Amino acid sequence: MKILVLGGSRFLGKRFVEEALTKNHEVTIFNRGIQNPKIKDVEIITGNRFGNLKGLQNRYWDAVLDTSGFIPYTVQNTTTLLKDRVKQYTFISSISVYKDWIQENLDENYPVFEMTLDEANELSKDVNAPVYENYGHFKALCERIAEKNLPGRVLNVRAGQLIGPNDYTDRIPYWIHRIAKGGQVLVPGNPNRRVQFIDNKDLTKWLLTLMCSYSEGTYNATGPNYPLTMKEFLDICIKVTGSDAQLVWADEGFLLEHKVAPWTEMPLWVPEDFPLATELEQPWKGAFSINIEKAVKSGLTFRPIEESISEIYVWEKQRNLSEEDWLSGMREDKEKELLAKLARK
Repeated sequence: MKILVLGGSRFLGKRFVEEALTKNHEVTIFNRGIQNPKIKDVEIITGNRFGNLKGLQNRYWDAVLDTSGFIPYTVQNTTTLLKDRVKQYTFISSISVYKDWIQENLDENYPVFEMTLDEANELSKDVNAPVYENYGHFKALCERIAEKNLPGRVLNVRAGQLIGPNDYTDRIPYWIHRIAKGGQVLVPGNPNRRVQFIDNKDLTKWLLTLMCSYSEGTYNATGPNYPLTMKEFLDICIKVTGSDAQLVWADEGFLLEHKVAPWTEMPLWVPEDFPLATELEQPWKGAFSINIEKAVKSGLTFRPIEESISEIYVWEKQRNLSEEDWLSGMREDKEKELLAKLARK
């Protein structure tokens, strides 16, 4: 197949390009010029989705993987240009499109955020605007735009938390790094609380299979395909890193009382017993029980989590980040302070 990848230089896109090349597909990358120097045998088109799409004109591909679509008008421009030049369009969306995560085991029919293109354009016209505050709304609108412009040819993949080497969010790397350091580790909520994430190797293999069959439709894509608890995840991290870490579980009320930010300071934690924000009436109990039956039936498989954690651990040790460089996770001084308070309770 001739495949166009919009993005292709970081994380999921990078991994997809590597996988596609092993299957002898012909790959073209379109991005702003930031490339993976290790990747060979690909065509590179330099451009900008915010205005410079000239390199895509008068070209034809069998399939497109859009890993970078987020601002709605850029997806509008790209899909308008490509609608008569591609047979299939895969859009990497997000489970953040759902209006909430209150319901457990929610599937692809659960309501998503609504927003018009005019509203999105107004919110994104300033390059310095806090656009990520509207991430779920924007992604949901991008799905609708793609389907409108390429009806019956769009594969919408609502991905959960992606994991693997080159993870620029630092969410899973934080836990692996912190566990590897050992000692008492502050961990959130109920040990038996479910967590979900998906290795981008598993995701890319599945994506490539669906793209080769010109599949369309909407799929939730996270994992694993069994209920994984936070304790089981952390125990795997302990095993892989050979750590002497001792898990100290703090209940949600204690964490929220001490202004611990879910998801950012404590990755993989969304409160089960308290609303995530003051304006919400109910806790989001379904955050880590997203229904993936449709994806599994279509061929999505999962390798052992130990393999994923081991690969991330090898990569993470090479980074040598300072504490200030981490984008997710709790600072050491705050963790020590909270551990001391828990010990006095």
